[in-house]
Amino acid sequence: MGFGNILRNLDWSVLTDILMSVLPALVCITLHELSHGAVAYALGDDTAKNAGRLTLNPIRHIDPWGLVMMVLFRFGWAKPVPVNMYKFKKPKMGMAVTALAGPLSNLVIAAVFLLLYGVLYGIYAARWVAVTTSRWLPAVGVALEMAQTTAYLSLSLAVFNLLPISPLDGSKVLFAFLSDSAYDRLMRYERYGMILLMLLVVSGSLSGVLGSVTGWAYDRLSFIAEFGFGLVYR
Repeated sequence: MGFGNILRNLDWSVLTDILMSVLPALVCITLHELSHGAVAYALGDDTAKNAGRLTLNPIRHIDPWGLVMMVLFRFGWAKPVPVNMYKFKKPKMGMAVTALAGPLSNLVIAAVFLLLYGVLYGIYAARWVAVTTSRWLPAVGVALEMAQTTAYLSLSLAVFNLLPISPLDGSKVLFAFLSDSAYDRLMRYERYGMILLMLLVVSGSLSGVLGSVTGWAYDRLSFIAEFGFGLVYR
């Protein structure tokens, strides 16, 4: 049996399933962290830029455990972008805006991929690809699944990061409304928040609530996919 025949007879489903989860997660995490760094830089803090974090290279942003959590539990995190809040004109407010940039970027990503999903589904439904060459139809199906997964993961990342638990983005937005002394005290305990988060994610305590919120948000944004579908299927 030739090497080509061996390759054709291999079961690629496991590898495909992994790629279908990992690639969307990398897109969501990379753009999330890049948004933090870009907004911080725009507000006067060049710490992320000097650390080489203003990049689309996912390797610079990956936290291994966070990526595993993202793939397995649909909620995870990346390696935090370094930010020096004291380089902002208004430190706490600058920190809050920088933190909020991550979840907002994920909402934009979700909207873009939902639109792409709608367009691809319109193409798939209309069988445009089948008319020209049917061999590309399975590729459209894979792209559909990838777009849907990316949109959902991006929304889940936004919802997860808006939790007011340090060091997630929601905590930095909330802390901006505290006094300076209270802010400094809470920031000292930031490292323990990550331990709490891992315990909550692994135990499944957050899955039900966050899954419901993410599903609700996904349903609310489904009109974007319907709009994309209408662009190509009439």
